[in-house]
Amino acid sequence: MLNFSKINVFFIYIIVLLISFFSSLNLQNNDNLIIDKKVNLGLDLQGGSYLLLEINSDSLVQEKIQSKVIPIKKLLKDNGLDYSEFKINDKVLIFKILDIDKFDLLFYSKKDNQVNPYIDKYRAFELDHKKKDNNFVEISFSKFGLLTINNAALKQSIEIVRRRIDDVGTKEPTILQRGEKRILVELPGLKDPERIKNLLGKTAQLNFRLVSDNTEFGVDELTSENGETLKISKRIVMSGENLIDAQPSIQNQQNEPTVSFKLDRLGAQKFGRATTDNVGKRLAIVLDGKIISAPNINEPITSGNGMISGNFTFQEATDLALLLRSGALPTPLDVVEERTVGPDLGEDSIKSGITSLVVGFILVILFMFYKYKIFGLVANVALISNLLMLIGILTILEATLTLPGIAGIILTVGMAVDANVLIFERIKEELKTEKSVIHAFDTGYTKAKITVLDANITTLIAAIILFAFGSGPVKGFAITLGIGILTTLFTAYFLARHLTSVIVLKNDKKEIKI
Repeated sequence: MLNFSKINVFFIYIIVLLISFFSSLNLQNNDNLIIDKKVNLGLDLQGGSYLLLEINSDSLVQEKIQSKVIPIKKLLKDNGLDYSEFKINDKVLIFKILDIDKFDLLFYSKKDNQVNPYIDKYRAFELDHKKKDNNFVEISFSKFGLLTINNAALKQSIEIVRRRIDDVGTKEPTILQRGEKRILVELPGLKDPERIKNLLGKTAQLNFRLVSDNTEFGVDELTSENGETLKISKRIVMSGENLIDAQPSIQNQQNEPTVSFKLDRLGAQKFGRATTDNVGKRLAIVLDGKIISAPNINEPITSGNGMISGNFTFQEATDLALLLRSGALPTPLDVVEERTVGPDLGEDSIKSGITSLVVGFILVILFMFYKYKIFGLVANVALISNLLMLIGILTILEATLTLPGIAGIILTVGMAVDANVLIFERIKEELKTEKSVIHAFDTGYTKAKITVLDANITTLIAAIILFAFGSGPVKGFAITLGIGILTTLFTAYFLARHLTSVIVLKNDKKEIKI
């Protein structure tokens, strides 16, 4: 246990020095970076914004129930069921049916009953129905169906929120699911929370529709940015789903900020056909039910590239391009809770955390030196190396440090000392019975290994569980504690053991007290 080959010694110290070097990167000047890596401070330490968002799935449920109209009509027709007065009322389909008993049998038929291929699709707990007076039936989504819609919308919303925030360039955001309909967003160091709120508050449903009085497809009266009210065809020429890129740009002639966009192959075909067939007409660009602009179609646009103008500032053009690139939210997002953490509060937390770490660290060093003399010095060298390696690994991972994370570091200091205390106390017991000092130290390290491993592995399991099932600050605590346990085992059984072996082998013929 006390014998080390030269290659082992080399690797021990190169690992310690290399990882410790990364911890020093946190002291470098931002204007003169050696390697662009450092530990990021969390929301509670550097301040920032906290947003709790909730999806509003009412419009999505209405859209989904409308998509069931044609399949359900086909289902009724294929099974010889006559219906009348079919209409959509909010989130419910209502129609009158003569043979309501046959409809019940059809709606609730078992899975192995292959009467009609459409049955399997619509009876699998997604829809529910109620019988009303005069043979009227109401079909709506069941609880399971609504839950399925909400889950899909929430997952898609989280992904789109992440794209939008990442595109802004916010460092180390936290974006997590909270319950069935909510999204937690933490943005450390954010200086412009209103811009983020505006970006997240827009669903960014973009479509291109012709300005027309033709009521064949129906028309909507919408107001443009300049206050002009236009009649817009309900028929959508092309939607934002066909966009593959959007970037802010400056129009050379008027020096006006615009958004240039690029379409996929299908979108280019649709856009080319629509602009070819409607030269001379106006094409309204509608975002979230509002007309951004309605330019004239002067010539066919078949290249798949286009431009959106609308008296934007450059910031507005940048944000619009970002929204279009990230895609449309499936549902609107409402801000349920908003908090701003000031940097002063974070600064106080940092000072308190560092003070407690330094005071605890100094007291531990003094105690170990008083208790174990020269071997206490060995333990202290291992303890300092342990702390540097822990911060170094956090720097390599570019981890976000929170106040609970600082608590995890402080606990690591205690765990590291505990490992050395167990080893040295075991060696003391061996020195009472062994005549050979080398053998006593060797046996002490060997016998203490199981105890040290048991203590640290059980704590590591707890840290893994906290990371797996916890969230936010709890994860931060678990990460620092888990990494701290690994660095503790390395410094105790490699670095400290080698330093101890150097002292023991040089004084093997002298009496050594510990």
